[in-house]
Amino acid sequence: MKRGTLLLTLFVFTAFISCKNSTDTKDTNITTEEAADTIKIVHRDKVKDLKYTLESSKSWLKANENDAAKMDIVLAINRTDKASISKIDSIVVPTAFDGKKEDFLPFPLQVEEMKQISKIIVFSYPTQTFAAYKNGTLVYTGPTNMGREKDLTPTGLFYTNWKAEETTSTFNDEWDLKWNFNIENKLGVGFHEYILPGYPASHSCLRLQEKDARYLYDWAEQWVLQDKENVKAKGTPVLVYGSYDFKGKKPWTQLVDKPEALEISEDQMADLIQPHLKEILKEQKISENTRLQL
Repeated sequence: MKRGTLLLTLFVFTAFISCKNSTDTKDTNITTEEAADTIKIVHRDKVKDLKYTLESSKSWLKANENDAAKMDIVLAINRTDKASISKIDSIVVPTAFDGKKEDFLPFPLQVEEMKQISKIIVFSYPTQTFAAYKNGTLVYTGPTNMGREKDLTPTGLFYTNWKAEETTSTFNDEWDLKWNFNIENKLGVGFHEYILPGYPASHSCLRLQEKDARYLYDWAEQWVLQDKENVKAKGTPVLVYGSYDFKGKKPWTQLVDKPEALEISEDQMADLIQPHLKEILKEQKISENTRLQL
């Protein structure tokens, strides 16, 4: 190869590497807010014109207990589990099952206001349901049974702390809690698998079906400790909101007369998140930077 050709080749190669490195550096300096602006939420509407009836649980189970897809939806609608549904006299059942489970539960499928939040879990006391969102898109939802009237689940913004595949209740050492994720360390409050009778019945924790507890157990982040006394980075934000009418009928029975009675709109979710958004994003940035160094 001639000397002139060799020098030209080296120059082009060096320029290519320099450009590539410059581009890579620019990409790594993108802020959380700038990255959020590039996120495009794919909007999907829920199945419309849903209708519900009130049926005998025993009669419905006799005809449908082997249909896993239908069972999953009906258990979610009635905020219960397979072991408890037969103990409920009347259950709410959709007249058609054209849709996914999230179509029958109240949370919106997407929330633009939340697209900067990488992960968040929201628990609704009024509807006894939870939802997990990733950058504003609903990725998982299901039923919950929260604190009973004399042992209310605390509301507000929390973060996932430590977790254990199985632990013992601080209220009763005979109660084994599976897939437990703590959100309030001093009070011992967390979400975990336990019996769902179909109404708020816990001693302040957030009960879940086992498959839902396992999902959140794997999906959410634990805290990062500086030492035994100090938290270096918080886990996944958890928002618990609202109140439950313990004197009234189960809220989901309203669906028979008004199918959209419990729906939570995107605007309502945005209003719930907005007061906490600045703090969530601040803790999220700390968490991301901390975990990069691990």
